[in-house]
Amino acid sequence: MVNTLQSKTKHTGKRHEHIYKPRGGCKEVFECRDEEVLVSGPAGTGKSRACLEKINMVCLLTPNVRALILRKTLRSLGSTALVTWRNFVVKEALATGTVVYYGGSSQEAPQYRYKNGSTVTIGGLDNPTRIMSSEYDIVYVQEATEITIEDIEMIKTRLRNWTIGFQQLVMDCNPGSDKHPLKLRCNDKACKLIESRHEDNPRLFDYEGQLTKQGKVYIGILDKLTGGRYKRLRLGLWVSAEGVIYEEFDPAYHVLPWEFNEDGKPLPLPEEWPRYWCIDFGYVNPFVLKCYALGPDNELYMYREIYMTGRTVAEHAQTIMDIVTRKEVKTWYDHFNKVERTQESIVWNEPMPISIICDHDAEGRRTFEKATGLGTVTAIKNVNDGIDAHKERLRLDDDGLAQFYLMADALVERDNHLAELLLPTCTQEEYGSYVWKVDTNGRKQDEPVKRDDHGLDCDRYMTMFLDYKGKARVTILNA
Repeated sequence: MVNTLQSKTKHTGKRHEHIYKPRGGCKEVFECRDEEVLVSGPAGTGKSRACLEKINMVCLLTPNVRALILRKTLRSLGSTALVTWRNFVVKEALATGTVVYYGGSSQEAPQYRYKNGSTVTIGGLDNPTRIMSSEYDIVYVQEATEITIEDIEMIKTRLRNWTIGFQQLVMDCNPGSDKHPLKLRCNDKACKLIESRHEDNPRLFDYEGQLTKQGKVYIGILDKLTGGRYKRLRLGLWVSAEGVIYEEFDPAYHVLPWEFNEDGKPLPLPEEWPRYWCIDFGYVNPFVLKCYALGPDNELYMYREIYMTGRTVAEHAQTIMDIVTRKEVKTWYDHFNKVERTQESIVWNEPMPISIICDHDAEGRRTFEKATGLGTVTAIKNVNDGIDAHKERLRLDDDGLAQFYLMADALVERDNHLAELLLPTCTQEEYGSYVWKVDTNGRKQDEPVKRDDHGLDCDRYMTMFLDYKGKARVTILNA
């Protein structure tokens, strides 16, 4: 199957040709008409490209189609699906004016508008008001493991525009646990499962099935992964990591969406909730700084995360202070000296942290304290005690409530270097691969594998600071 668009720009006469030749599981995406489809495959198989190309083809061929590109949070679309959409799928159509971008308004979500009346809306389930009030022919959800079955059921109620002969929810994801609700839904035949492989991607394998130059590099990176990440991201298997430590962690329960106001801005957590920061220093390994709020029932909410390599402590300190503070300049007239004077002051945008808990890097602490003017305390690093305490916070009670949550889309900036290496780019991605060591006989040891745990160390520090009964330490920070 070839999806080809040939056209000329009006003013230059330059010919623009768009050619896409799907194969394997990606080709099956084009041919599938099932109401609900999940495209599963390891990293880099081209599955997102196939889903987006299908939407573009449907919109080009049929007037007045309504499509939706969706993710759990709108912000996360900007660095993922929309990059592929603009740079590869509708690049030529944008150049010729066949498609134009509309930035949205208070009544309408951002969308791409076709000359024939078709539209492709973009949105996130973190602010569903503007997108879920419309009807669609086809909806594409990227990284479907982020959403819940309830989200899927809500989305499907919007599939009723009937401009084309089928209405479809198409989703893609990297494989997760074999007990993941999406996999179980496919096992029960409620959702059509299409499996995509690296051989489907012509950037990695040529049409003779041989690795390309780029493919050799990328597959080489994947082959260096270990454990569950290798099985999922290289082999495309739905498997649970063996010996995972935080078995209690479930994104469906522990990752919370933000609430939004009428202007689409996230509502801040209550001012009266105490704030804490935790830091795990690093440069080659990620530097992690996480902000937490303590709720009225002693529950923790992690609401902001810096997770970044290749920057100094001073640079990270500047990043966080630019977020949490602002400069205000006051001007008044000095009548005695008959001159106008100004005074600059620092104002906090949110409550100051009660404590900043850090790992034991003395130089890192001194640099951070000097750059911010804030004091720090050392973390309680009893690893096994910390793991036990954090597992208790993750455990759900009879009402399905926990004592620890991650707020969705908390990451300040995605580390593209880590993403290219297929390493975790935030704490949520660490939880599923944090495992116990095993000996040569395969027996589990009472010690975690020291890998991909930088954000988890912060969560453990935070939990130990509040819950550890050995030594009570409270430090009040003064600006």
